[in-house]
Amino acid sequence: MSIKINLLAVSQTFLALAALATANAPIVDLGYAQYQGSVDTTTNTTSFLGIRYAAPPLDNLRWAAPQPPPTVSGVQQATTQPNQCYQGPLGNASTNPFENISLSKRDVSQSEDCLFLSVYTPGSTIATTPSGRLPVVVFIHGGGYVLGAESLYDGAELITESDYGVISVIIQYRLGLFGFLSGEAVKEGGALNAGLLDQNYALQWVQAYISQFGGDPTKVTIWGQSAGAGSVIQHIVAHGGNTHPPLFRAAMTSSTFLPSQYNYNDPIPELIHSTHSCGSSSDTLSCLRAVDVNTLQTLNTDINLDGFYGMIAFIPVVDGTFIVERPTLTLSKGRLNGNHLLSVTNTHEGNVLVDQSMTMDIADFIGTIYPDFGPAQIAGAASLYQNMGSNVNQANLAIGESMFLCPTYYMLEAFRGRAWKGEFAIPPGLHGDDIGEYFTSYTSGPQFIDGPLYNNSQFITSFSNSFMAMVMFETPDHRYTPGDITPPWNIWQRGLTEMIFNETSAGLPHVYTSTTGLALLERCAYWRSVSAYIPQ
Repeated sequence: MSIKINLLAVSQTFLALAALATANAPIVDLGYAQYQGSVDTTTNTTSFLGIRYAAPPLDNLRWAAPQPPPTVSGVQQATTQPNQCYQGPLGNASTNPFENISLSKRDVSQSEDCLFLSVYTPGSTIATTPSGRLPVVVFIHGGGYVLGAESLYDGAELITESDYGVISVIIQYRLGLFGFLSGEAVKEGGALNAGLLDQNYALQWVQAYISQFGGDPTKVTIWGQSAGAGSVIQHIVAHGGNTHPPLFRAAMTSSTFLPSQYNYNDPIPELIHSTHSCGSSSDTLSCLRAVDVNTLQTLNTDINLDGFYGMIAFIPVVDGTFIVERPTLTLSKGRLNGNHLLSVTNTHEGNVLVDQSMTMDIADFIGTIYPDFGPAQIAGAASLYQNMGSNVNQANLAIGESMFLCPTYYMLEAFRGRAWKGEFAIPPGLHGDDIGEYFTSYTSGPQFIDGPLYNNSQFITSFSNSFMAMVMFETPDHRYTPGDITPPWNIWQRGLTEMIFNETSAGLPHVYTSTTGLALLERCAYWRSVSAYIPQ
């Protein structure tokens, strides 16, 4: 009996402390709504979860550009994670690692009403003067443009890693069929790249409101992982690289992802658009807007599953307005939003999108993932990998370099002396293995890792501080934590040096500089020469 009474008392104490933490949290007035967050006394941070940054994209706002959020009265409690956007799968093989990503970490539901973001601030008070405002990092989640949610990431961890020197924002955006349906009908009656427009709208929200949370809108860094990093590319080249007013000063990519980006009315996007029950309607978009959401979600799942292993049906397109041309064209012109870039890749990026039991030879594989290639392009690309191990290893390298590594180098070259390059090489060095080194409570990934893959405090400090230094000082080469073992960062174009984050055979951190392999750059030069056929 005494144990039960004590447990009850402890439970009541925790509930009382939680209520007190909320009661003591600041209230932020955004004009259209007031939000009160909660204080975490353990981390000394305040979180504002589930802030609505745009109107619910329902009914006639399906596949429309995001609209201002509605005005609500009273104080809204920003203490629980919001609905996640509807999720979709990749490929149809049971070994696809993305199929089992856990999205129940904080017990959230799927909904079309999902345009929310969360803000995390240091301490329990907010700076009210411009001189006290902090740099801001906006994180864009990955998941192949069909998966992911802000609830997977704890923005407070970025604050503690920065020694309380930043404010973090985690955003959500429409995914899959709901965010990236394209075709002529969407162009005429809605908005192409709705998911990217959501992200852009969230960045505009940051410019308008982050000062209310103590953030400096002139010191915003955008950061994404995987499709989130691919999204960062889109914002770098948005409006032909000339977005005004600017929405960020620096950009960071973890595992840049640039799959084929077709024109919105190319045959493949149009074919995907026609794969639904409104195919005979003269106004397919109005018809789809009237369809029950559960039917749309079934379509979202089925269309994605019908794709080749690891490939994604719903991805950004060239829409002629927000994305005016293929990203590599804008990059080649040196037209860029943002002043500085930090890009980090993993050693083996491509494995996640390749069936590791496949028997297809490299030429057939390349012809399958890039259907616009002719015999000459297939032969040229296949020749790059034919002497690099098994068929599977060749495929891993081909997709890893063409979709992840080489687009990273295209960006590095475009920023011309204003960029830094790193590599996460902790074995096995697969796509997504790095996430737990900066979001240390992250509990998903290709290896279903709970927390850091390499749980070493020195390494985590070195790796995560490089990102946070970029946010605070526009360079990763700034040591703000005693004992940081990272050697000096060199700008990538000075000797083509990269920072390698690895461990020794004895399990000790090994962080060092290395030179980019010339053979890799030569293969990237080939992929860039055929970028119109990929297309990228």
